[in-house]
Formats: sequence, structure tokens, C-alpha cells
Amino acid sequence: MIFVGGLPFSTDSSSSQGIETLVTLMENPILVSAARSFNSIEETKVSFSETSTPNKYVYVFQREYATVDPSLVHYVGTDEATTCVGLVIRNRITRMTSVAHFDFPKIVDTGLTQMLSLVVDGNPNADLDVHLIGGFDDVSPSHANGISTSESYTELDGYSTPLCAKLIETLQRRNEKFHIQTLFVLGHNTKRDSQGHAYPIFHGFLVETSTGSLVPASFDRTSRCPDEIVRRIRVTSSYEDTSWNGRLLETYDTKTDRFVIAPCCWTPRQLRPIMTLQNLSDAEVLVSCSTSPYAEGPDFVETLRRYMHSLEVTLDSAYWISFATGHGAIGYPVTSVKIYKQGDGMFERPTYE
Repeated sequence: MIFVGGLPFSTDSSSSQGIETLVTLMENPILVSAARSFNSIEETKVSFSETSTPNKYVYVFQREYATVDPSLVHYVGTDEATTCVGLVIRNRITRMTSVAHFDFPKIVDTGLTQMLSLVVDGNPNADLDVHLIGGFDDVSPSHANGISTSESYTELDGYSTPLCAKLIETLQRRNEKFHIQTLFVLGHNTKRDSQGHAYPIFHGFLVETSTGSLVPASFDRTSRCPDEIVRRIRVTSSYEDTSWNGRLLETYDTKTDRFVIAPCCWTPRQLRPIMTLQNLSDAEVLVSCSTSPYAEGPDFVETLRRYMHSLEVTLDSAYWISFATGHGAIGYPVTSVKIYKQGDGMFERPTYE
């Protein structure tokens, strides 16, 4: 159940898709004011070095989630969201905080259950603060011209709207008490250039776990860790790995305070388009690989090329196994998981279990 301003939220609409509920929430004065306040906050740029302060961070990639204990982790966040949506759920009493980076409506139902498993802490009546950031309005202005706000979301879905609607529908349908504090999606998170191209105002955020405060944030290669490339490859591979069907990818073990990166299967069919992409120009890679090429960050193509190069190199590695059967593990033996511990703000050398 959704609450706004401390009161249960309801709408006259019985839409099974959650579109009308989403539109009504987007126009709610309390949430409009909260969106404006979030928009006025300067973006925090997160970067690590050997001299960085020893705060402990957990970074969440696309389709991942992490639930953190504020006594162990200071900050948790994500970025690189264009049509994806970052979701924060925080228990007001225990302060346990879960962050997910949703990229597809079909993982919402199970994904929310995964996030809530440790946040609710056995108390279904717990008050949970919720923030949704991302999912800019990717509907073409030429298509939306002359259409009201409500109609633009219900008739011209784009990529962001179905995901936002599914998230809102699922939050409203569940029995837990979800107090929406921030709804910075769609029109609230959109700006346009002189040619009418739409861009997200912010691509990510950072949560301070002790207070629950939220700020816009961007991360760089030093702070999107550990094991950036392996985790990126895992996102792509997970769509054909049946063990991850409908689920968010598990990366961080809350109880042991460790990154536990399980392997994910791939198929040779997934590699063929990657080999083709390597021969394309940067502009062609951008258009081919993004649902919103005008909205991507400046390092989007460079990151993709590092990803493709890593795949090519790893194919020659003994760690890619069972190639003859058409399946393999990403980066390390398929029977192992990769373990990272974080001490004094830096990650120790990984181990395998």
C-alpha cells in the first residue's frame, strides 16, 4: 500500500497497469514539491583513491540490488539510469536500506520481494520510506505535442513509463506500508535541448544509510566497483540464464558484509553481435546499444568497448569452461563464487569459494 504525506493513497481508477495511479502521483503537490527540492540539490561526484576517506560504499549496477546495514555500510547508490529506475526502500526503525536498479517490468514482482526480505525484518506493519529516481520521459515531443500529461503516459509508453507504472502498481498492491518520499521520474527528471532531444536531469543517486538522506550522484570507474566488467557482462548474460529469470542479480551479502559475485552462464549466440559491434564507429555503437542514445553519459561507448575487449580476452582464458557444450562461466570457474571484502574504504584481493 502506498502512503503520501503520512496518509494512504488511493485513486478512483481501477487500471490494472498502474498508469492512472502513476499519473495521479506525478501530479500530487507533496511529491511535486519533493521532486523540485531534489532537482535543486547539486550532484555529488563519487570517486575513490588510495587517499579517500575510509567510508564504506556499496555500488549497484543495472539489474542488481543490495540491502545494507547502516552499522556496516555508510553509503549505497547507483547511476547510469536513463530509462531504468533506481528504487530505495528503507525501514524507518531498523534503518536497513535496500537499493535496486530496475531495467525491465518483468523483474519487478520478484525483485521487490528480494529487496524486502531483510528490510521488513519480520514486521509486515513496518513503515518503509521509498524513493524512485530515473526513468526520464523518453516519449518524442513531436508525438506528445498537444496531448495532456495523463494521455502522454497512457498512450505513448516509450521505455520508461511501463517500468514506472509497474513499480507503482506493485507497491500499491502489496500489503507493506510504502511511504513515497521522492518520485523523480518521467517529466520530473527530464530536460530538453534546443533540438528537442530529451535527457535525464540526473542519472543516479547516493543514500546515506544512517540518516536516509538522498542526493543526486554520479560515479566513475574507481567507484563502480568491485569487478565492474564482470558484473556488466553478467547483466547481459543473465537474460538467457534461466536461474535468474524474473529476478534481480544478487551481488552483496548483507549478513557477512561481503560482495559475493556468483557466475552467470552465457551462450555463443550472445557473443556474435558483440564481435560485430567491435567493427562499428562510436556513433554506430551508441545507436545500436542504447534505447536512448541522446541521453547516455559521456563514457557510455568507452565502457562498452572495455566490456567487449574483456569478453574477447577472456575467451582465451582457461577460466571460460564448457565451451564445447555452449555454456560457460564469466571470468572464473562455474562452480565458484567470487568474494570481496571491503576494509578502510578499499577492496581486498578477491577469494573464491
